[in-house]
Amino acid sequence: MENALIEFQNVTKRFNTRPVLDGINLKINEGDVTTIIGKSGTGKSVLLKHIIGLLSPTEGRILFRGKPVDGMNKREWKAYKSQFSYLFQDNALFDSLTVYENIALPLQQTTNLSKKEIEGRVKVRIEQMDLLEATYKYPAELSGGMEKRVALARALITDPKIVLFDEPTTGQDPIRKNAILSMIVQNQRRFDFTTVMISHDIPDVFFISDRIMILYEGRMIFQDTYDKLDQLDHPIVDEFVKSLEGFKDELTGLHTKGNFERLYEQDSSQKEPHEAYVVLIFTLEDMDGLSENVGDTAAPEVIQSLGTYVNKHFGDFGISTRLAKDQVATILPSTEIKEAERMLEDFSKDLQAKGLAQIQADTRLDSNSEDCFSFSIFAGLAEGRAGDEMDVTTEKAISNQKPILKFTCEIRR
Repeated sequence: MENALIEFQNVTKRFNTRPVLDGINLKINEGDVTTIIGKSGTGKSVLLKHIIGLLSPTEGRILFRGKPVDGMNKREWKAYKSQFSYLFQDNALFDSLTVYENIALPLQQTTNLSKKEIEGRVKVRIEQMDLLEATYKYPAELSGGMEKRVALARALITDPKIVLFDEPTTGQDPIRKNAILSMIVQNQRRFDFTTVMISHDIPDVFFISDRIMILYEGRMIFQDTYDKLDQLDHPIVDEFVKSLEGFKDELTGLHTKGNFERLYEQDSSQKEPHEAYVVLIFTLEDMDGLSENVGDTAAPEVIQSLGTYVNKHFGDFGISTRLAKDQVATILPSTEIKEAERMLEDFSKDLQAKGLAQIQADTRLDSNSEDCFSFSIFAGLAEGRAGDEMDVTTEKAISNQKPILKFTCEIRR
């Protein structure tokens, strides 16, 4: 059952006479990853500031767990504000403070905890975020990914219930974008917070979001799952969403999911009902574990390498996409199941013989490294007929998956 943690009821915000938010109705469900997208100047940051209590509506009201925020007394208001934390676009770490000091700062400023209590909490969070080696380093000495982990550790040090992310992946390359998004989801599960995020990184954010919200000229025109987005009949879908999604997924070089589905529909409409097609699904097992043990970029690098390898083998006669953050899908039009099984067998043999070495080279995973980790790639296939629901065939392929490659090394501690 969905629990509305935060609800906007007909919220309008005007600056002078200009409405920036215009009659906004929305619900943010507890435990979800909610991503707000929209063109620049549509009011996304203003909406975030209303959520966190930095701005108040000109009209309408905001509810927290069903209680109007503007009706809270001083104690309730303080408790409400303490539920939130904010991760800034540029991390906003203090250059003159060490990692430890940056993380400790919110506790020093907002609590009455003793120095010993603060030290205990900070050490726990540093260990949880795998930052022990960086404890007494300064931000300038850290990699971009490590800086982001420090910023997240600082945001989580007060045990917030809701964490707001303002463009957390801006300016990052495709590998780093996906690493940061994976890090957010992993830590959300670990620390049990609700995520509200502003992002332009389409389609990457679609893989981790439970709900997508679209702001257009100050109005909320969509709030649902990504799968329902194609049902939205609005110029912004073509003007903004599809234009940003483009034809290729940045990380893998494969078709985006939306373009993949459109190409399938076009191909299916030209076939007779009895004509067959086959769906192949490739899954990287334990993607989160790989990132936790090797580093934030390891899993996206494996997915990128896998996508490249799938495209190399099936690109001339198949349509491939990154189906989920850990999955690649390929449709083989006009292909019988026996032929597809033979093709998958050939692909698997080649992946074992040559592909693993290529993945190791692409990801710099060393079987003799102290930081290495085991992972597997699974594959499955299923046959469908023209006009069948692709989702049904895809689920069959996923249920038929078996391991086709395993990378194993000893972790030396």
